[in-house]
Amino acid sequence: MSAVAGSPPDANPTRVWTVARAPSPVVFVTQVGAATGARAAAAALACTASGPDRAALLVVFSGNRAPRPTLIASAAARALEERLIAHLPGAQIASRGQICQLTLPTSREGIAQAAAALPLVRESTAVIHLSPPLLRPLLAEPRIKPTAALLRADLATDHPLTALAVRDLLDNGLRVAVLKHPLGWLQARAGALGVLPVAANPLPARTRERLLGTDDKTSQQCYDGKDGSESDGEQPHASTRKRVADAPGWSGAWRSRESSDA
Repeated sequence: MSAVAGSPPDANPTRVWTVARAPSPVVFVTQVGAATGARAAAAALACTASGPDRAALLVVFSGNRAPRPTLIASAAARALEERLIAHLPGAQIASRGQICQLTLPTSREGIAQAAAALPLVRESTAVIHLSPPLLRPLLAEPRIKPTAALLRADLATDHPLTALAVRDLLDNGLRVAVLKHPLGWLQARAGALGVLPVAANPLPARTRERLLGTDDKTSQQCYDGKDGSESDGEQPHASTRKRVADAPGWSGAWRSRESSDA
């Protein structure tokens, strides 16, 4: 078809369409109350998100000494380790199996280092293990944009607190999953070394898909296991919210007491 008389010629006849790329997953992992096993769950999730050509970054906020690099690590894990060392001199960084671990202090400096490290992960996944008191400061850091959160919770003792935590995280726009049981010792050890294969990963498949963004469902059960009847939209009763908020040690991070993850 000929151009309409008097209309200017199309200076750019070629149209280029771009597709917005989904953000790389950034997953917070923490515990509710005195539940243990959150760090092991974080390592297992990092192993799940790793592959032959990509290594997940496991960020651990801890006052303990960082682990050493393992003798065997994937090329992707070593490449990520080298990038982090170049940009974060003096940081405690170690490639371990399929993953790369960054151990940071539980301070403002540590939060700033985590924010600086995330762009270096590029298109891989970052899994951040933190204690509940660090949740608010991390959510307030604009350079850290979490996409999901995994809670290790013992529902027999902390069900109301867990429901409150789930609602709080959903209100912040995160995808949420709850792990009701800790990993076994052997699985936790393999995950810490970065050598937990996907086929042997103890995290439920639905949990992994939800946290890593491969499940497109927007409303679904967020508790793992066949016996979980709770939904991610469950709202704790007003009396429960007041009782938890008035509890000793309440800091807005839905924790009933100070606890250290084992």
